[in-house]
Amino acid sequence: MMGLKENMKKNVLINLSDKILFVWRIPSFPVLFLINFIFGLSSSFFAPFSSLFGIDEVGMSNIGFGIFMTIMAIGGVTISSYIAKRSDTITSRKKIMVVAAAAGVIGYTLFAFLRNYIGLALTGFFVLGTAGAAVPQLWAYARDALKQANIPSEQTPFVMNIFRMFFALSWTVGPAFGSGLLQTAGFKELFLSVAAGNFLSLITILFLLKDIPRVQVSIKKAPAIGRYVKKPHIFAYLASAFLLSTATSIHMLNMSQFVTKVLHGTEMDVGIIFSVPPMFEVPLMIFVGIVATKIENAILIKIGFAIAFTYFLLLSFVTEPWQVYPIQVLSAAQVSITAGIAIAYFQDFIPQAQGTATTLYMNTTSIGSTIGYLLFGFISQIINYGSLIIVYTIFAGVALLLLVFFGKEKVNNAKVCKRKMQSL
Repeated sequence: MMGLKENMKKNVLINLSDKILFVWRIPSFPVLFLINFIFGLSSSFFAPFSSLFGIDEVGMSNIGFGIFMTIMAIGGVTISSYIAKRSDTITSRKKIMVVAAAAGVIGYTLFAFLRNYIGLALTGFFVLGTAGAAVPQLWAYARDALKQANIPSEQTPFVMNIFRMFFALSWTVGPAFGSGLLQTAGFKELFLSVAAGNFLSLITILFLLKDIPRVQVSIKKAPAIGRYVKKPHIFAYLASAFLLSTATSIHMLNMSQFVTKVLHGTEMDVGIIFSVPPMFEVPLMIFVGIVATKIENAILIKIGFAIAFTYFLLLSFVTEPWQVYPIQVLSAAQVSITAGIAIAYFQDFIPQAQGTATTLYMNTTSIGSTIGYLLFGFISQIINYGSLIIVYTIFAGVALLLLVFFGKEKVNNAKVCKRKMQSL
C-alpha cells in the first residue's frame, strides 16, 4: 500500500515536471514570463500605497483623491480600448507594448516629481492611460504565441494559468519591498523604481521579442448585448460582479489608510498585508482549477463570494495590524475563485457569443472599480476608514444574496447550454 502511494506521488511529480518543461519550451514564453513578472512588480510598488500618495503626500482631499483615481481609470479604459482596436487590425502588439512601456517610464518619472493635482491628473489620464495597455497586450501576445507554436487548444488554459501566476508571484515580494523603499527613501524614489521597471520591460520587449503575425478573421456583426442582460440570471450575475468589484476597489484604496490611521500601523505593515494574498493565490489557483473539474462552477462562485463577504466582515473587527495578516488568506481564496473561473463561468451563459460574454463581464467589473474609486472619496469624507469597511461589506453581502437567490436558474441554464453544445 505504501509502495503504491509512493508510486502515485512520483507519477504526479513527473507529470507536473513534464508540464512545466512543456510550457518553458514554448517559443518566447520564458521572456514573456519575465516581462509579466516585471510589470506585476512595478504595479505592486504603487497600487497598495496610492491613497497614501494622493492624500498624505500630495495633500488631496478624500473626494479629490477619489476623482483623481477615477480620472486615471477612465484614461486607462478609454486609451486601452482604442489601442486594442488598432492591435487587432493595424499596429503590431510588440510596437504597442514598446510605446506603452515607454509611457510608463515617462509617466512614473513625472509622478516622482509632480505634486500638482492638475499635472498629476493629466499625466495619469494620458500618459499612464497609455501605459495601461501594456499588460493586456502582453496577454494577447501570449495567446498569439501559443497559436503560432500550434499548442493544442486544450493546453491553453493551463499555459495561461501558469502565465498569470508570474504576475501573482511578483505581488508576493513587491508590496513589502515597496513599503521598505517608501519608509527609507520616499515616494520620489518609489516612483523612479517603478519607472526603472518599465524601462527594463521596454528593453526586454525591444530586443528579446519578435513580431508575431496574426491570423486575420472576418468580423461578424456583434450580437445585441441588451437581449442578454435582460435575462434575470445574467443580470443577477453581472450585478453581483459589479458590486464585488466596487467593494474590492474601495477596499484596495481604504486598506492603507485603515492600517496607518485607524490601527496606527506603518507602511511596512501595509506592504506585508498586500504581500500575503499572492503567496497563497498561486497554489490555490492550481487547487481551484482541479476542483472546478469535479464540481459545478456555480457552487464555487458562490463559495468565492461568501469568502469575500466573510473576509470584509472579519476586517471590521480587527484592532491591531498583525490581526490582518492571517485574514489575508481569505482574500487569496476569494481572488483565486472569482478571478480564476468567473469569466469562464459567465461565458457558459452565452456560449454562442464568447467574445460578447467576455467583454460584457470585463466592462462590468471595470465600471464597478471606477465607481468604487468615486465612492471611496465621497464616503470616506463623511465616515472614518474603519466604518467604511462596513459599507463595502454590505456590498459584498448583497452580491452574495443575488447569487444565492438566482443561483438555481443560472445552474440550470448553464447545464442546458452545455448539453446543447455537447450534442452539436
